[in-house]
Amino acid sequence: MQQLDESQLSILLIEPSTTQLKIIMRELQAAGVKKIDGVSDAEAALDQIRRYPPDLVISAMYLPDSTAVELLQQIRAENAACLFMLISSETDPEALEPLRQAGVVAILPKPFQSEDLRRALHTTVDHVDPQELQLENYDPANLRVLLVDDSTTSRNHIGRILDSLGIGHIVKVENGLEAITHLQKQPFDLVVSDLNMPEMDGQALTQFVRKQLGDTFLPILIVTSEQDETRLSQVQQSGISALMDKPFEPEIIRQTLCRLLDGTD
Repeated sequence: MQQLDESQLSILLIEPSTTQLKIIMRELQAAGVKKIDGVSDAEAALDQIRRYPPDLVISAMYLPDSTAVELLQQIRAENAACLFMLISSETDPEALEPLRQAGVVAILPKPFQSEDLRRALHTTVDHVDPQELQLENYDPANLRVLLVDDSTTSRNHIGRILDSLGIGHIVKVENGLEAITHLQKQPFDLVVSDLNMPEMDGQALTQFVRKQLGDTFLPILIVTSEQDETRLSQVQQSGISALMDKPFEPEIIRQTLCRLLDGTD
């Protein structure tokens, strides 16, 4: 049972527009958040984070002295555990992709819906105060998971979430070819893989496991920011066990793992 709730979250809001700052603060307060600090640029934000690290940073995409991507890279370099949310009118997938790969809590549009903000805050609580995975057929501490992702940031982020669920053994590799080498040497209970990777992508890895290795039972979860519906349809037909978007919520991955490993929802 979680002890933390939204009222106990500490949030740093970075928004150059005074009007937008007030609007978002009002929405946060309506959602039950009580501890909110607001700044207008990245320099002030980093100074605040260094002195009083918040549970969550909420930022606009374009700041007077930086972008959200650059700010998040700096935050990750100094404080990897700091959670991050984007609220922006930016819709270019290429501009948003680095944030998706970095494992942000949520990417909300301007204007956003109040229920989407509340859901993102609930996800933040789940990150800050995670519930361990409860399985009937496995002890999470003994689960052997192979994590495949070419992005170091994404690999570390997903690894932290799996670790917070109580999973005890996680092997991390950069692409499908490295994954195959490990699969041929030792057994795993679960594969969590990115889709788009060099050398061998998640779809090709899945097909190799199903056909060349002849393993039709190993659960393979693909986690991706891919938006092309045709591509996603092809992936779903390749033998994967489940498909999940980046960014994702800990509760969603918890439910997905229960379904894959226990056959329950």
